[in-house]
Amino acid sequence: MIYLLAAVISVPIAKKIGLGSVLGYLIAGIVIGPFALELVGSEGEGVMHIAEFGVVIMLFIVGLELHPSMLWRLKRLIFGLGGMQIGFTALIFSGLTAFFWLNTAQAITTGLILALSSTAIVLQTLTEKGMLKTRGGRHSFSVLLMQDISVVPIFAILALLANQIVTDTSVVEEGASGEGWQQLLIIMAAVAVIVVGGRYLAHYVFKLIAETGLRELFTATALLLVIGIAVFMDFVGLSPALGTFLAGVVLANSEYRYELEDNLEPFKGLLLGVFFISVGASINFNLLFENWKTILLILVILVGVKLIVLYALGKLFKLEKSHNMLFTFSLAQAGEFGFVLITFAAQNAIYDDFTAGILLIVVALSMLITPVLFIINEHVIQPRLAVTEKLDDDDFEENGHPVIIAGFGRFGQVLGRFLNANSIKLTIIDNNPHNVQYLKKFGYKVYYGDITRKEMLDAAGASAAKALVVAMSERHQIDKLVELAQKHYPHLKLIVRAEDVAHELVLQNKGVEGHRQAIFDSAIDMGVSTMSSLGYNKHQSYRAALTFKHLDKRFMKNLQQRYSKDDPHFLMETKKFSEHLENILLLQQKHPYQEMDCAWDTHSLIEEAKEGGDLSVK
Repeated sequence: MIYLLAAVISVPIAKKIGLGSVLGYLIAGIVIGPFALELVGSEGEGVMHIAEFGVVIMLFIVGLELHPSMLWRLKRLIFGLGGMQIGFTALIFSGLTAFFWLNTAQAITTGLILALSSTAIVLQTLTEKGMLKTRGGRHSFSVLLMQDISVVPIFAILALLANQIVTDTSVVEEGASGEGWQQLLIIMAAVAVIVVGGRYLAHYVFKLIAETGLRELFTATALLLVIGIAVFMDFVGLSPALGTFLAGVVLANSEYRYELEDNLEPFKGLLLGVFFISVGASINFNLLFENWKTILLILVILVGVKLIVLYALGKLFKLEKSHNMLFTFSLAQAGEFGFVLITFAAQNAIYDDFTAGILLIVVALSMLITPVLFIINEHVIQPRLAVTEKLDDDDFEENGHPVIIAGFGRFGQVLGRFLNANSIKLTIIDNNPHNVQYLKKFGYKVYYGDITRKEMLDAAGASAAKALVVAMSERHQIDKLVELAQKHYPHLKLIVRAEDVAHELVLQNKGVEGHRQAIFDSAIDMGVSTMSSLGYNKHQSYRAALTFKHLDKRFMKNLQQRYSKDDPHFLMETKKFSEHLENILLLQQKHPYQEMDCAWDTHSLIEEAKEGGDLSVK
């Protein structure tokens, strides 16, 4: 209760003043910790042990987001710029700490940890300031993505360093070489199990669970997958984070990946929040006060070295000064993964308590000053450069397609075929697992998930899309999605399938301009065929349909303001329309609706004339 109450109070305040959620959690931990209100004490380590599972879930979700097409599109920036940033920064910090302070294993660990930056703080700030689409923002995003990818190999390196420390302080028994080969075979087998299971087995399991229609069962299955892999990897002596990350990458192309991410996101956020609160509560302020000069010096060196390395790499990759300064000041802090890695290193005897405590304070302080770095860049550096940052939409490729189709049943399929035929790229979401499987046979890429949730719309690329086509069949789902899209994505053009006249009027009153009854046009077309079968000529039938559509459109506009089932004026207007429609249609030849008959060609007119016995037609 104390942890959750601290989060509920501190995080909204921190976000309100621009510090971000991560710093809000850290501040909450500091306030309730033993050096402030003393609301939590020795039980903090047990809570942190549970909360560390949030890191495992986070790496699984990172793996899910590593779609091969995105990696390929940004490969130069991700692996080139990002790889160089991690390599150079880690090398410099490792050398400095080895020369002044730490042994080799500790120096390598420190270099790798301090090379990382804060994904949560930087991306949130860039998005809020509208700078993510600039060239500097794109370069920052690419480096952060590479850093997220590198966390797994860093875990592996730290595990090797820990094993080396244990080996150096113990007697190597005979047969250790044989045990090493056995361990290698076990590792290869474990990786193979995850890859094969994720590629061939998980698909059928998720399909079976999705068919039940029970959302809580899908959530339980997603958690079971992550927990099971973590336990399995721990059993064979490997990092749970490595296993879940690998599983996420394997499932990145699955049609269930959006739903997996959507279901696990709340657990990840909550557990990571508790983890950061635990870190804040564990900061040793006595150590800070006793060693403030040392900590301040390390903090200055950390930020200074990162500023130099980042600026040099920006120049190397030909960033203009204004974009380069944004890139440089964005990533000059340590990251939230530092807390995880420092804790891991301390638990595995790489760091002693003093070293781990100092580094935890340095990482936390570097994140606390990140808003200050952004302010310096925005209000001091940029005006001096006299260059205005501008959005560069053509230079930053969005992850999503311009059109999202919600619901891909019989109605949505026809619509989707039409748009596909006109080379319009689509992101298709459907909540029917049978439908998803069936359409895959015909080459459609359809994702399974609940599109009426904001997280799913985010994952589907709603922020980058231009239009949302709502083709679902259930009215309450349609209304829910329309309200969600209007609230969070006002830029989206809404094209909505209405169930009936009443529903169409409701959509009109909600301000939805693109709406149509699902069966209206097909019913009119069938009416045209019926008239033709009764002896009416095709052109006459077509004109009758055209006039009816025009009159119905005007009628709907007149009823929009009066719509109410109990409104006598509404009922009167409806009856009047029904009674006089026949007369209006009979008079339409005297007052035709002027629109070009684009559907007619000379061949059909000639054929009709011949059938009517008009001998003058040749």
